[in-house]
Formats: sequence, C-alpha cells, structure tokens
Amino acid sequence: MTSATHPQSCAEAELASLIVSTLNLDTIPEDIDPDAPLYGEGLGVDSIDMLEISLVVAQRFGVKLRADDENNQSIFRSLRSLSAYIQAHQAQA
Repeated sequence: MTSATHPQSCAEAELASLIVSTLNLDTIPEDIDPDAPLYGEGLGVDSIDMLEISLVVAQRFGVKLRADDENNQSIFRSLRSLSAYIQAHQAQA
C-alpha cells in the first residue's frame, strides 16, 4: 500500500507501472509504497525479476543497471531509490 505521508511522485508512478507490467504483478502500480523494499519481503521481487527490471529500465530510460555495481543494494532498495537513481543518471546522459 502506498504510504499516505510519502505518495509516489510522477516519475515513481511511471516506474511502478513499468515494473508491474514487466513482471505481471498482481497489484496496481498505485498500491506500491515508494519506500517499501523492492527485493524480498517488500514487493517480493527476486534476482531474476531484478534482471528484468534492469533490462526495461535500460530500454525505457536509457540508464544501464549493471549486475556488478557495488551500489545495487542501495539502488534497488525501494521504488523511490531506483527512481532517484534513474532520474540522476538520465540527466547525465
């Protein structure tokens, strides 16, 4: 469920929609709490799902996410952190 105190930004909502459609999740994008963990107990995605997310992010936003990036744990911590990473690196492209 979306946090009432921290609603999704427009960029987070777009990313949530992309994740839901890519992974065929049984939830609606608006219900994804932007601060909840993506991996494991939060949204429940696994390592294969993370690879799929990385591929669609590269295709859609032109931001490459590499499996060997030492910052992956913080990048994929939540919808909000992934969106912030994409926004920051899109601006550099």
